[in-house]
Amino acid sequence: MTTQREIAADLGLPIHPPKVEIFDLTDRTNTDAKQRVRRVDEYRAEPFGLYMARPMIDHPELDYLESWLLPDLDLRISDYRRRPGHDREQDFYVDIARIEPGEHRWRTVDLYLDVAVRQRQDARVLDSDEFVTALRAELLDDETARRAMDTTHRVVDGLARHEYDLPAWLHTLGVELSWRRTG
Repeated sequence: MTTQREIAADLGLPIHPPKVEIFDLTDRTNTDAKQRVRRVDEYRAEPFGLYMARPMIDHPELDYLESWLLPDLDLRISDYRRRPGHDREQDFYVDIARIEPGEHRWRTVDLYLDVAVRQRQDARVLDSDEFVTALRAELLDDETARRAMDTTHRVVDGLARHEYDLPAWLHTLGVELSWRRTG
């Protein structure tokens, strides 16, 4: 039986299965997409989602990560602090994801598509090549792919309607994010 990875390789396409992360509120850890368990400085639950703040250990460019998981919107919104000497490429990074909340543990499945937001300037859809490759390799079913695309369109449209002001757009949806903004 041929695997999805083998199909992708035969097509000459680089591919990885959807990235899964675990957010353990009890242990105050985040198991990242590479299955490394990371210590979390802060978790904060709100009616609309979960906030996480933690250092980025061993990353060459990034020093600190703050993320909001918004399950009703299928979004993970992140703000990264960069190490000295590395320019900030965007103000917010929006992952399109399936988010499974829990009382003590949350789980995300990244759906390949991302949106880089430069506040009050623009938004760019990223990784559509990975998305198409994953779809061709049957790593996403049709319903999940459609939902990911619909979510991406909703994000870009909402941002454009609010002059690329992410907090302003989210405010219209009843979501008020707060950040540590370390450094």
